[in-house]
Amino acid sequence: MTEMKKAEPPQDISQYKGVMVYLDSFNNSLTRAALEMVGAGRKMADKTNEKLYCAVIGGSTKAMAQEAGVHGCDEVYGFDSKDLAMYRSKPFSDILAGLVNEKKPNILIVPGSKNGRDLAARVAVKVRSGLTADCMDLDVEPDTRILLARRPDYGDSTMSEIRCEKHRPQMATSRPGTFATPEPDPKRKFQVEVREIKLEANQLKENIVSFNQKNEEDITGSKVIVSGGLGMGKPEGLELIRKLADLLGGSVGVSRPIADLGWISREHQVGQTGETVRPNLYIAAGISGQPQHIVGMMGSKVVVSINKDPEAEMNKNADYVIIGDLYEVIPKLIESIEKVTGANPSPA
Repeated sequence: MTEMKKAEPPQDISQYKGVMVYLDSFNNSLTRAALEMVGAGRKMADKTNEKLYCAVIGGSTKAMAQEAGVHGCDEVYGFDSKDLAMYRSKPFSDILAGLVNEKKPNILIVPGSKNGRDLAARVAVKVRSGLTADCMDLDVEPDTRILLARRPDYGDSTMSEIRCEKHRPQMATSRPGTFATPEPDPKRKFQVEVREIKLEANQLKENIVSFNQKNEEDITGSKVIVSGGLGMGKPEGLELIRKLADLLGGSVGVSRPIADLGWISREHQVGQTGETVRPNLYIAAGISGQPQHIVGMMGSKVVVSINKDPEAEMNKNADYVIIGDLYEVIPKLIESIEKVTGANPSPA
């Protein structure tokens, strides 16, 4: 029978200091989401004039720890074991919870990947604290050291600010693509401690035989994204979207209704229930601009909206607006780009 336990606030909150980041990894390499969280953690640690701790778990963590250090971590703790080369819920949560109890960080943030979400929830239970998930913004009050975790609510129509004033550590996850990755500084001084881990049999209940990776592109790291919405009117419209994306060296994105219709896989969906992206150029073709979509691409540097409706909400969130039928506008864009660059797009 499962035992119910309450989250209990510590008697002395002042003993919890600093910011800790869990570093997501795959194949002994840090994910981009991990470095994004290092950037977010660094800003908060600087605001409170405290240290930034980082934790990475894997088969071989020394190189990953070094990478985290040059990107902004002050102290990096690596946990090595051949049995930890792939993510495992129990040992990973046991190790991270143990480090939290040892270092007592005031804030713990975790990338909101599939593994990160699983890990953060389990650690929150183990350390008797709460967790704010899928945050779009993370900040801290310098004087109170209270984490300001902001996330969309009520059908993405409002942005809520969650405060955890009594429990420690204050925990949050944030989706990949939400924050910019910090620039590396090879001259940064930091400390690395790698610990060899021996796992007990009860921590390895499952046996990972093999891992088959999906052959899908990761749009969260794309510098250029061309997205299509219901304005396409038909699945074939994606061929035109793909042609422009290929010509610009970018990726294809879509709004939620297109993914719901099954015209393309969910990995291409941009928005609160899809992917969060921060490209240099985001082209929205035939997208009305619902709040849940805007939330997923509002970090884009330049936004271009192509829409027949002059009053479309997307137009209000764009740097450049082209009023017209995407089936007329995009072919002209492709023709103009090819004339200027002499490029030939890859097949759609």
